[in-house]
Amino acid sequence: MMPWHELFGIEMPIAEIVVRGSVVYWFLLLMFRFVVRRDLGGLGIADVLLIVIVSDAAQNAMAGGYTTIGEGLVLLTTIIGWNLLVNWLAFRFPSIERFTSPSRLLLVRHGRILHDNLRRELLTVEDLMSQLRLLGIERLDQVKHAYLEQSGNISVIRSDGHA
Repeated sequence: MMPWHELFGIEMPIAEIVVRGSVVYWFLLLMFRFVVRRDLGGLGIADVLLIVIVSDAAQNAMAGGYTTIGEGLVLLTTIIGWNLLVNWLAFRFPSIERFTSPSRLLLVRHGRILHDNLRRELLTVEDLMSQLRLLGIERLDQVKHAYLEQSGNISVIRSDGHA
C-alpha cells in the first residue's frame, strides 16, 4: 500500500496541470461551440463539455493515470473552475454568452426549407420533417418559422390559420 503523502502528493508541477487542463477545456469548448450542436439535447455545450472532461479526469485520478490523487484533484479543480467562470461570464455579459452559445438558426421560413442552413448543420430534409411530425406538423405550409435552437431542439412558429 502506498503511503498517504505519496498517494495525495503532487509530483507534476501544478502550473503544468493547470495549463494542460485549460488548453483541453478551451479546445473542446470551441469545438463544441462551432462544430457540434444538434445532438446536445437540453444540456448546454459547457455542461456537456464539463461532464466529458470531468469524467475522464476523474477516471485518470481514480485509476492512476496521474502519479497521485492530488494531481487529479488539481486538474478537476481547474476544469470546474473554468466551467464556473465561463458560465458566470456568459450570464453577466451578453457578448460572452453569444460567443459560448450558438444562436438559433432558421430552418424553415414561410413553409420553405432553407437548404443551406440544413446543410450547415448536416441535417437532412427527412431529419427536419421527422422533428416537425413529432411536433404534430404534417405539412410545411403549416410552418411560419422553424428554428434549430441553442439546445439542439427544433422550435416552430405555426402559420396563421393552423392550430
